[in-house]
Amino acid sequence: MNYKVIRVGPEEIEFEKGIKLSSNHNQDCCESHYLCFEHLTIEDFDGLEFNLEEDNFFNRLEWYGIELIPVKGHSVRIPGYGSNNGYYSTDLSLVLSGLGNTRLFDISECQDISE
Repeated sequence: MNYKVIRVGPEEIEFEKGIKLSSNHNQDCCESHYLCFEHLTIEDFDGLEFNLEEDNFFNRLEWYGIELIPVKGHSVRIPGYGSNNGYYSTDLSLVLSGLGNTRLFDISECQDISE
């Protein structure tokens, strides 16, 4: 089944039927790792549908972020950012929830990290 984006927020994208896409990092003291949704708009997703039931709905873009791949049409890129003092983890996960379970995808290499 294909899903349309119905809302874009600063920390997540919401698709039809309550499906949400976000990022997660178990943050410690002096670090931050995240996908940046804040510059996206609902217009970026106009006319696009995504097959979220398959794992190929996105591509990992090393040192940049991710690219959402629609069934037809243009892809949408989402940058990832990270910062820490070199001591903490750079782990970052893409989180897809609302399809009956929560799926996590390792996207640790998909962020521009400053130290």
